[in-house]
Amino acid sequence: MNKPSPDNSPDLLRELLAFQSVTLTPNIELIERIRELLSRAGIPSTLVADPQDARRSNLYASVGPSDVPGILLSGHTDVVPVAGQPWTTPPFEATERDGRIYGRGSADMKGFVACAVMAMIRAARLPLARPLHLALSFDEEIGCVGVRHLLRALENVEPAPLLCVVGEPTLMKIGTGNKGKAAYRAICCGQAGHSGLAPHFVNAIHTASDLIGALRDVQRDLAEHGPREAGYDVPYTTVHAGTIKGGTALNIVPAECEVNFEIRNVAQDDPNQILERVLALTKAKMRAAGARQEAEPPRVEVVNSYPGLATADDSAAVALLASWLPPETPLTKAAFGTEGGLFQQLWAQTSVLICGPGSIEVAHKADEYVELTQLHACDAMLEKLTEYLMV
Repeated sequence: MNKPSPDNSPDLLRELLAFQSVTLTPNIELIERIRELLSRAGIPSTLVADPQDARRSNLYASVGPSDVPGILLSGHTDVVPVAGQPWTTPPFEATERDGRIYGRGSADMKGFVACAVMAMIRAARLPLARPLHLALSFDEEIGCVGVRHLLRALENVEPAPLLCVVGEPTLMKIGTGNKGKAAYRAICCGQAGHSGLAPHFVNAIHTASDLIGALRDVQRDLAEHGPREAGYDVPYTTVHAGTIKGGTALNIVPAECEVNFEIRNVAQDDPNQILERVLALTKAKMRAAGARQEAEPPRVEVVNSYPGLATADDSAAVALLASWLPPETPLTKAAFGTEGGLFQQLWAQTSVLICGPGSIEVAHKADEYVELTQLHACDAMLEKLTEYLMV
């Protein structure tokens, strides 16, 4: 027997929280449930799966005319793991208490997904003059991976949307940007040997320490002299070493050491140029430390990257989104990455903004929640957005 359709966004969110769509695991059951609900409303949808695993899939749907530019609602369906976190509520079961719905993904970002799906269903009953589109992705949490398959499928879609709203949690503030990110893996090579003869060999950990020293020096310079972008908690580009792994035993000179680091850049900075600075400074530090002639500089590969997003505060898109929100709704910038910059790369003429229910402060933590008032505020915004599409 088919499950009944939910009547509202909180009800749909309660359903979605039960799907354990953790990053790098299947999300197809969640996607098929949303597809079923859209189909009941007469809305066709397309699935764009991971070529390596059809159980992980994006969904794209449209309602309304296809020959004029409309509005795209974008969200991701994956959530971060819960292992090792001190949850006091079942993470994959909705718990409602004190005006909040608890559960993994309630804020990041199944709350918005629920609101967007219900907005699509309502829009299907209306005489739209412009279309409403919905894009749901997988594996966003590991660097906006899944959506890239969807973007390739949308390359020839015309006309491009007028506006894309990425529903990441902003407490329903208008997000005009997020930093870009590039993640790197550096392999530092040395020569294994007895530690009693350590000076005869190249120590890979020492090379890694020169790299980390270079990262810190470049970060210091960016903090003091780099370009500033107002609106961010940290208004300049950041360089961060996240993990280091190397060596086999104390009495063996290490032959290899791996360092994983990232660059999160403001719009004015180019991460490729920053990486060149880091590597040049690493080589200089190696020479200054008296590194052996055979010492190789670190071999660096890009693990993942996505562009930043920067939409002008005084743009027509900001004014349009603001018209659907309460007066004096503030502008903000996201301290986290989003898929927004990728959509802007695909459709240069499409404006992209970030606006969704919930707070990033509770995302990825135990007892993640979204306020019911936030869901209602998102519903109200999407209702006005849909009214705009009827004009």
